[in-house]
Amino acid sequence: MPENDPKIIVALDFASADPARQFVKNISPDLCRLKIGKELFTASGPDLVREFIDDGFDIFLDLKFHDIPNTVNKAVTAACELGVWMLNVHALGGRTMMEAAREAVQGYSATRQPYLIAVSILTSTNQQGLSDLGIDKPLQQMVMDLTAMSLDSGLDGMVCSAREVELLRQQFGQKPLLVTPGIRPAGSAQDDQQRVMSPHQAMQAGSSYLVIGRPVTQSVDPVQTLKQINNSLLTP
Repeated sequence: MPENDPKIIVALDFASADPARQFVKNISPDLCRLKIGKELFTASGPDLVREFIDDGFDIFLDLKFHDIPNTVNKAVTAACELGVWMLNVHALGGRTMMEAAREAVQGYSATRQPYLIAVSILTSTNQQGLSDLGIDKPLQQMVMDLTAMSLDSGLDGMVCSAREVELLRQQFGQKPLLVTPGIRPAGSAQDDQQRVMSPHQAMQAGSSYLVIGRPVTQSVDPVQTLKQINNSLLTP
């Protein structure tokens, strides 16, 4: 890993490029990485990804590719060519799809290949949500099974709830990257997240990187908020 390895990934949950640019120009790559998801990517396209990479930021392209293997392979190839630091697929796409994604990353010839991770169960989903989908397995068992399949398919890690991190570490060790959304600093609103944890708790549990959106992007002073969160991660 690089010497400067910010653990916070700020989710740029903006509806268009201009407010995202306004936010990004006031922060530093030393404080965080950036996540671009479906809303902003659909509104602004790959040029904004390139722009923020040119500004020095590592980009996590959070599009959760889930399609037939050939289509996902080509989409992952396109993402690699953008120069992103990390991208993801949805584990429910299955083993063959994830292996096709892995082949695309391995076929990328740049000096730094992006990390490829998988989404298991969204942090907005609880046990009732699984039941509504006709899935009878306990939520934690579903996460475990999808993680095992993803890692066996050659992926670098998972997006998962911080509440599953400790269990995943016990089962799969320290090597997989575990990227955890649903992170809420003390005093922040829970919003639409169901399975949340504080930044310090998540890192203590074994998270590799923390995805934090509204508590930072809607903060009165995002730089100070980022510094405070980073400082909290240094507390034993």
